[in-house]
Formats: sequence, C-alpha cells, structure tokens
Amino acid sequence: MKNASTDAFLLGAHISIAGGLFNAFLRAKEIHATTMQIFTANQRQWKSKLLSQKDLELWNHSRKEIPLTHLMSHGSYLINLGSRDKELSSKSINAFRKEIERCHLLHIDYLNFHPGSAKDQDKQECLDRVIASLLKCIPTLELGKTRLLIETTAGQGTSVGSTFEEIAYIIQRVKNTIPIGVCIDTCHVFSAGYDIRGKMGWTNVLNEFEKKIGISYLYAIHVNDSLFELGSRKDRHANIGKGKIGIDSFKCMMQHPLLTHLPKYLETPNGEKLWKKEIALLKTFGKTK
Repeated sequence: MKNASTDAFLLGAHISIAGGLFNAFLRAKEIHATTMQIFTANQRQWKSKLLSQKDLELWNHSRKEIPLTHLMSHGSYLINLGSRDKELSSKSINAFRKEIERCHLLHIDYLNFHPGSAKDQDKQECLDRVIASLLKCIPTLELGKTRLLIETTAGQGTSVGSTFEEIAYIIQRVKNTIPIGVCIDTCHVFSAGYDIRGKMGWTNVLNEFEKKIGISYLYAIHVNDSLFELGSRKDRHANIGKGKIGIDSFKCMMQHPLLTHLPKYLETPNGEKLWKKEIALLKTFGKTK
C-alpha cells in the first residue's frame, strides 16, 4: 500500500535555538523536517529571558516562510513536578507555568515533559504530587491551546512515568481539566521493558497502551534507538538501527496504522550531522508496505 506523499510524514528532530528561536526553522528546513521540537529557553537555568516583541516577530516570520506543523517544546530538565521539597516544588511549578506561557506566545502545539522524580518518597506520593502540581497550572493552560504531553521515561533512578500504569494514574486524575496526552520515547519504553521490536512487538505494546491508557491519548513519538538491552532502565539514545532496538522496529513504526500520522522527533546522537539522513531513511520506510 502506497502513501500519498512522503512529504506528508511529520518528521523532525530536537532543533537548536542557538542565535535566536527563529533560527530553529532554518535548521529544520536544512534537514528536510516537517515538524520540530525545541527548548524555548535555556533548559539548564531556572530563570529565562522574557520573549521580546522582536523575538516574536522573527519567530512568526520564519514560521510563515517555513510552515512546520505540530511544533513541540521540551520542558526543562530542572523541573520536578513530583518533588516533596517545598522550594524545589515551588520553583518547578513556577518554571512550568512560564514554559506554558512561552508556548502560548509562540503558538506551540505541545509541551513535552518528564513527570517527575520520587527522591526521598515512594512513587505513589510522587505521582500524587505531580497531579497536584499540574492542577495548579490550569489557569495558565486556559490562556492558550498548548497540550501537555507526558513523556514515557526509562525507569532510571527514582523517575516516575516508566510504566503505562503510572502514566494512566496521572491522566485519569487531570484529563477533565487539563489538555493532556502522551509522547512515547522509543528508547525509553524499550529500556523500561516494553519490547517494540518488530511488527508483533509494536502491536503488543500498543494493545497494552490502549488497555492501560487509551490510544486516543497518544500524540507524538520521540524516535531513538537504544544503546542498552530491553529492560535495562538506562536512558542512552543510539542512532536509528545502530542500537538494541534495531532497524526493523522503525520500519514497522513508520507503517503501523496507529502511528503513521503521528509527529515524530529524532533525539539521536550527532544531531544535525545525521538527522537529514535519518529523516530520509524513515521516509523510505513509510513509502510502501
């Protein structure tokens, strides 16, 4: 079965904003991307520079010239919405609100985030704190149309969000008041023990996703191979077909009827040197069955 056009695939990567947010569009065009993910600010600092009118004008002009869709922001790694430390919790919620505000200003569709870490507490407590933190962001979310996407995690350390049950627990308690969804990271789910190798692997994992969460909540995919084996609980990305997941899994991903239409973002090593080739490779996988 042939797709209408390989240009219809929503394929991109996590693009650098060095030199200004608007430059991300130019870099995306160079790798033949049709979508992209960015950090809207320095993700290793709590304080972020306010977006100026000039920033917004340049962004909007570039977006008009290079009309990418399904834009996604990745939340700061500093944020821990499940922290029991009062100061860290307050800083995290405030930073998350600021990120939502920037997404609204830039008309970014999705805000992808890691749910949190259960340091000095059990995971159930952490999950409840994540929910409480998200609910505090309702007034900010109501000012725009950005949807929050929980990223599946690898299960490394004390992080939460590595099982579909944990993600479902959060979604069920916020779905009526918050625009929410999930971004599957292929490296992370594999490292967490979900075997997506081959057509049957994807089918089994998606069946479990449907049973535990609901496939309607799946909005995006981070496309990464894994340096480590199934269930390693280690978050180490590899280039497509160069890791333990293997090339066949990504062929199946591009052809699976539940996944073909979803935006997909590369976060593989060596960045812009290889993304153009990897995007072209993924397009060939989706051409025919």
